Amino acid sequence: MENKSHAFWAGIFTVALLAAIAVAGFLFNVDRSVRVPYDLIARTNVTGLYTDAAVRYRGLDVGKVQSIKFDRDHPGQILIRILVDTHAPITHSTFGSLGFQGVTGIAFIQLDDSGRDPTPLASSAKAVAQLPMHPGLLDQLQQRGDVLLRKLERVTDDVDNLLSPEMVSQLQGTAASLQKAADGVATLTQQMAPAAGKLPATINALDRTLASTNQLITSLNRPDGPFETNLNKVGTAAQQAGDALVSMDSSMQELSARVGYDTLPRVNSLAEDVRSAARSVDRAADTFSTNPRSVLFGAPSASPGPGEAGFTWPAARAAAHAAQ
Repeated sequence: MENKSHAFWAGIFTVALLAAIAVAGFLFNVDRSVRVPYDLIARTNVTGLYTDAAVRYRGLDVGKVQSIKFDRDHPGQILIRILVDTHAPITHSTFGSLGFQGVTGIAFIQLDDSGRDPTPLASSAKAVAQLPMHPGLLDQLQQRGDVLLRKLERVTDDVDNLLSPEMVSQLQGTAASLQKAADGVATLTQQMAPAAGKLPATINALDRTLASTNQLITSLNRPDGPFETNLNKVGTAAQQAGDALVSMDSSMQELSARVGYDTLPRVNSLAEDVRSAARSVDRAADTFSTNPRSVLFGAPSASPGPGEAGFTWPAARAAAHAAQ
């Protein structure tokens, strides 16, 4: 009877211990964080994604995947229900993508934000907000795989064309031409060796020439140099010539004044005398032409004018001639 009581109490203790361990495990493992549901709209593959997979916002754990199912209203579209902590900054520009943990192939949801619209996106169990699902790295590689393969094929074809017999012969000809050019350069170098040997002497002569030129320029720039001296002489001669021109100008002005005030009046008087003499000659010529005998007998006396003795009117003179 006593053995049965010990066994009973041992069983009770074992059951109580197991219950305590279970309660402790539940209390330690239960998730007490408050989370909000969101639906990710995926139109690409979700390979490696399972329920209870991690949801990370730029690398930080903010929730988990609750369910994965097809969208009955939109064939080919997948709805991924995620539970996100309320402190996660979910906005209208937040989007999700598929990430992978190392080389295990286990996928998780990676949330990110483009920053175009920082307005917070509200969601609840009754009105679940939707977020877009962008293609992940593998999806992008798959989408671009055809393009990469075509480019790789073109590169392969170019390599085949490059290694064709015709191209190999052309490359050999090019190499031969380069060898000839190199030989020509070597020959030219040998021919230029004597000229190169004379180059230091030429440079030294050029240095001496430049030094002499510099010395000449320095001497010309000196205040007492020949250049300045000759310039001063030229300036002195020019000044003397200017003084001579000024003196000549004053002499010409004096001569012009003398001609204007002394010579010209005399010339005018002489011209007047010549004109008077010419008039006298003209009168004498007229008298000789009309009465040549006046040269022998003298000029006839002039008829008396009115008021003078012996003056008669022309009518009485005409009657007297008629009577005769």
